[in-house]
Amino acid sequence: MASIKNRTEVSEFILLGITDTPELQVPLFIIFTTIYLITFVGNLGIVALISWDSHLHTPMYFFLSNLSLVDFGYSSAVTPKVMAGFLTGGKVISYNGCAAQMFFFSTFATTEIYLLAIMAYDRHTAVCRPLHYTTTMTPGVCTCLTIIAYVCGFFNSAIVAGQTFNLRFCSSNVVHHFFCDIPPLLALSCSDIYINEVIIFILGGFAVSVGLLFICVSYMFIFIAILRIQSTEGCQKAFSTCASHLSVVSIFYGTLIFMYLQPSSSHSMDIDKVTSIFYTMVIPMVNPLVYTLRNKEVHVAFRKAMWEKKFH
Repeated sequence: MASIKNRTEVSEFILLGITDTPELQVPLFIIFTTIYLITFVGNLGIVALISWDSHLHTPMYFFLSNLSLVDFGYSSAVTPKVMAGFLTGGKVISYNGCAAQMFFFSTFATTEIYLLAIMAYDRHTAVCRPLHYTTTMTPGVCTCLTIIAYVCGFFNSAIVAGQTFNLRFCSSNVVHHFFCDIPPLLALSCSDIYINEVIIFILGGFAVSVGLLFICVSYMFIFIAILRIQSTEGCQKAFSTCASHLSVVSIFYGTLIFMYLQPSSSHSMDIDKVTSIFYTMVIPMVNPLVYTLRNKEVHVAFRKAMWEKKFH
């Protein structure tokens, strides 16, 4: 990190945050603390419940537990700093702290892209090849696919964060955002950012396009298989299996495409802030609810866990 710091005159950044209005600081602190607590309990609760109940030791729930870990990870990379800013008014973040925040956020967010694609393939196998499901989605295959998702997220983030903090920041250290995201930091640089934009577009475009390709192809075959199902009950069961995943995919990919796959000249910092609040804080909170509200297996496992706790 020292060799990178020698290329810049900036030793710390000032995050402008979401708003400067004093009257809104406490209400926003309460709102975002509530959101983070729900995110914390919801995501880690899913991980704990899936680990505890042997009936949930299936590929679908294995991937769901990893998705919950990733959601909690990238929310935790951003939200606590925002909450501290509301409470103490501190807006300064060190150069290394800013780099670390970008790296971890980008790692978890990119990992989620690949995990959602893997989950689409899992649903495709369950619906289209049910007789071969257990032999196709073995524990070894599931573990290998998950590791690939994390490794891809790590290397993608390492390249993007490394390129971003290889730039010179000499005109200003005021970040027009509430966390160290890529677009506002590129806007601060006094270096030529064309190469950075190309790299970000290529890496981000590859991750999103590969993920969407897997998802679209998987669901194309799923819908064809569903149309061949004769019974209404069978169709409803197949749709309910995929509905939660499709909802999460639509929300997550939509915000990512809007946020990152556009030229920096098209960015509006105020709009970016609203969009960023949505995908850094709201989506990680909503995902556990989407996956569990209509999931009977999770409901049964939860009631079983509560009953055993009460009994003991």
